[in-house]
Amino acid sequence: MAHTFTPSSLGPRAGRFNLDTPAAIDARVELAACLQLAALHGMEEGICNHFSATVPGHDDLFFVNPFGYAFEEITASHLLVCDFAGNVIDGDGTPEATAFYIHAPLHQCQPRIKAAFHTHMPNATALCLLQGPPLLWLGQTALKFYGRTAVDEAYNGLALDNREGQRIAAALGDADILFLKNHGVMVAAPNIAEAWDDLYYLERAAEVQLKAMASGQALKPIDPAVAQVAYEQMREGDPASARAHLDSAMRRLRGMGSRFDQ
Repeated sequence: MAHTFTPSSLGPRAGRFNLDTPAAIDARVELAACLQLAALHGMEEGICNHFSATVPGHDDLFFVNPFGYAFEEITASHLLVCDFAGNVIDGDGTPEATAFYIHAPLHQCQPRIKAAFHTHMPNATALCLLQGPPLLWLGQTALKFYGRTAVDEAYNGLALDNREGQRIAAALGDADILFLKNHGVMVAAPNIAEAWDDLYYLERAAEVQLKAMASGQALKPIDPAVAQVAYEQMREGDPASARAHLDSAMRRLRGMGSRFDQ
C-alpha cells in the first residue's frame, strides 16, 4: 500500500542549514519517541502512516519518518529533513509518497501547524467508516475535542500529488482534528507534545464510544452547555498536561530499553 517518492528537484543538503540546535535535536528526539509510542499503543499500520514536525528555526523544513520502516524501528537518527519541494535535506532514504504529499502542503498552507500526525489507528478510523458525525459528545475524554474537529467527507483515493494535500489542508481549516471519512485521522498541533496528547486521547475516546455503541443500549449525550464548560476547563491545562504526558511516556520508553533518542 505504501508508495516510493521521487523528489521533483535536486536541492541542497544539510550544509546550508543549522539542524543541530538544542531545539532541533529535542524535536527530533520527541518525534521519534512519538512514533515508537504510537507503535506501543497499536496506533500504526505497517509502514504506511506518518508523523511530521517542522524543524525549529526553519519553518520551511520538516522532519518526517522515512519510507520502509515501521514506527517501532524509528530512532531520532532515522528521521528525514525535507523541504516543501521534496528534497531530502538530511537523512538517508526518502519519505513515503503520501507522507510527502500530505505533510508538505499541510505545513506550507497552514504555518500554525508545527506537528502533524496521520494514522489509521483502529478505533478513530472505525468512526471514519460510519455515516454521520464521527466523534459524539458522550464521555469526558471526548470533550477534550469539543469544537476542535472537522470532517472530510470526500474520500479521494491516495494522496499522490500536491492537490490532495492542499485539499486536506483546506478541509482541516481551523480545526485540530480531521476525520478523513473512509480513510483515517489527522492530528494537527502547535508542538509535538500536544500532537501526541491529542492522538492518544482521541483513540481512547473513540475506543470508549465504540464500546458504548456496541452495547446496543441508548447513548446518553452531554448537554452542550456542560460540554462547552468542560472543554474550556480541559483546554486551560492542556499544554502543561501534554508536556507532562510526553515526558512520562518518554521515561517509560527509556525504562523499556528503547533507544529512540539515538
